[in-house]
Amino acid sequence: MTLSAFIEDVPSGIAGKVRASAGSEEQVLIQVATDMAGRASFGKRFLVVTDQRLLVLDSATDDVDIPLTQIERVRSDALIGGGCLEVELRDGAPVRVYYSNSLTPKFAEVAEGIGLLIQGEDPNLPLELDRTHCAQCSRLLPEKGGICPGCIRKRDTLKRLLSYMTPYKARALLLVGLTLVTALIELVPPYIAKHIIDDVLTENGDLGLLYLYVGLLFGLAVIRWIGNVVRRWLNTWVGFRAMADLRADLFRSMQFLPLRFYDKRKVGSLISRMNNDSDQVEGYLIFDAPFVLSNATMIVGILALLFYMNWQLTLYVLLPVPPILIGSSLIWNRLQGYWRRWSARWARLSTHLNESIGGIRVVKAFAQETREGERFDRRNHALRDVSVSAERSWLVFFMVTNFFMSFGAFFVWYFGGVQILDGQLKLGELMAFISYLWMLYQPLKWFGDFYSFMVRAFAGAERIFEVIDARSEPFEDPRATPIPHIRGHVHFRGAAFGYDPGKIVLRDIDLEVQPGEMIGLVGRSGVGKSTLINLITRFYDTSRGSVEIDGIDIQSLRLEDLRSQIGLVAQQSFLFNGTIAENIAYGKSNASFEEILRAARAANAHEFIIGKNDGYDMVVGEQGNKLSGGEKQRIAIARAILHDPKILILDEATSSLDTLTEKKIQEAITRLVAGRTTFAIAHRLSTLRSADRLVVLEAGKIAEVGTHEELMAREGIFYQLVQTQQATSAVMATEH
Repeated sequence: MTLSAFIEDVPSGIAGKVRASAGSEEQVLIQVATDMAGRASFGKRFLVVTDQRLLVLDSATDDVDIPLTQIERVRSDALIGGGCLEVELRDGAPVRVYYSNSLTPKFAEVAEGIGLLIQGEDPNLPLELDRTHCAQCSRLLPEKGGICPGCIRKRDTLKRLLSYMTPYKARALLLVGLTLVTALIELVPPYIAKHIIDDVLTENGDLGLLYLYVGLLFGLAVIRWIGNVVRRWLNTWVGFRAMADLRADLFRSMQFLPLRFYDKRKVGSLISRMNNDSDQVEGYLIFDAPFVLSNATMIVGILALLFYMNWQLTLYVLLPVPPILIGSSLIWNRLQGYWRRWSARWARLSTHLNESIGGIRVVKAFAQETREGERFDRRNHALRDVSVSAERSWLVFFMVTNFFMSFGAFFVWYFGGVQILDGQLKLGELMAFISYLWMLYQPLKWFGDFYSFMVRAFAGAERIFEVIDARSEPFEDPRATPIPHIRGHVHFRGAAFGYDPGKIVLRDIDLEVQPGEMIGLVGRSGVGKSTLINLITRFYDTSRGSVEIDGIDIQSLRLEDLRSQIGLVAQQSFLFNGTIAENIAYGKSNASFEEILRAARAANAHEFIIGKNDGYDMVVGEQGNKLSGGEKQRIAIARAILHDPKILILDEATSSLDTLTEKKIQEAITRLVAGRTTFAIAHRLSTLRSADRLVVLEAGKIAEVGTHEELMAREGIFYQLVQTQQATSAVMATEH
């Protein structure tokens, strides 16, 4: 039994060793098991860390007992197929603990926690880790933290799919009623045909009786036709609305999922769930599931009639059924595996398609068309191979099923013929019996085909529900503190963060920013400038410490209130495929045209906009590809001005622009930052001269804070960055 992610249950022998070494006065902070006894052998070892010592224990080798005061450093290193936790000592050889790839995230966190412990700090390990294996069956999960397809009960998936028809209950119940009626009507014609043969044709019956029976057949055909038309209309009406609701739930879930979710998944994979997986479910709900009830009713009704007519012959009819049922149960799991792999490979193909089309300019710039075609072929062939394997397995089963089904007909013809010759059975009864026999085999064959469709649909539904059930951002948290009016006081208190377990990007960030103050964030690439911004917007939450807005922890604030009062102008401004006016008003959908106009003028964008053929009604194209980089940037600034945020973030907003365009954008930014708390990242350090303070980051920590003049006079890290940039600019100017 696992007590928590970092305090695991251990065997009694190991627990005894811990008590013997640490005693009762020491607190166990970390207690985890490895899955490798050495670098090249599997086996269990236990790493136990108390507030005073580190223990490495197992039942086969000598135990390791190291006081924390003797540890110099702890790190986790990646190896082929696994990793190693290396404990460097102040005196002596390092101690190494090996583990497989599946435990890498856990031991990365352990290494970080021990590192904090030896510095006298709280290890502050996360409450939970992304799961790589199923807690119930220990299978490797298709995606970290995802669902285990093997442990999902199919009836639960079916119930959840059918629940999308609940809002349309009246029509759904009418559909069920019509389905039962039409199925029962299907059972009547063979029985009437029996009476036509036995009572009219072979008994010299009168013509009036023939008229009656034929009239009944015609009337039933008309009723059945009308019922099928209405049933099909109801089926599509309910089914397509249920699918629209399911797709809406999936899309809304995607909108409210945190960025960390998207960091772990490719866009093509998620698009595949919206397109391919939902198509599979749609086909099942609309074209397959409704026939379950009608075909089940047919089977039950036909069997009841067959037993009523002749129970001996019915037993012969049922002889092929047991092997068919056994075969169905055997092939079910195999087909499930095939179609899960099919969904995963289709997702990879969609991902490649999305990347290659989205990056078509890069592909062409480097003449990589052939290479991309070869990569596509590999993924396409992988999809083809699993499709062929699945269909081959299904075809073999289908052909064997048909072969067994034919045996029932042979038995009925022979033994039924014997009963007619003996006078025990009439010809009409035999013909009706054979008609019911083929009517029975038809739904049985359909249920065989249905297995394949259902497996595909359930695999798709599980992938869709995995996204819908993923933990979303707390937009609807009733415990959150409303903050309708932010003043702009931002305070980092010992904040730390890492995108991956154990790989800290920011650590020990202490920074207080007053309302209306402009802060320039400076540092080399990869030191955490953009990450600091991501914490302010709460795209990510701190691993340790906190970020406060107006004295309130950002994690307790109402998320919509927070983000609605933060404006962002990024280096690569994203524009939607709409008009210029729609893009400017994106953050304020009810904005009047006069407001849009004022924002565009303030952003120095009005002049170039009215120069376009359609002016503010010009459609900017996908991601704004009909506009230049400077034009897109000014529209993004106009969008931020109209949004009127209390906290403004400028992330490389003037990089990669010509001098004239940069001047216009700088003028627009000057108007934009007035009276707002601003965090600015700039490639050209000279553009941050107007900042109230500059914060220099180095190795994930704040190294220097001060004005431009103060930091230049200090001749520290910022001074070196400025000197390097000026030297580089001088060389480039000379070469030019």
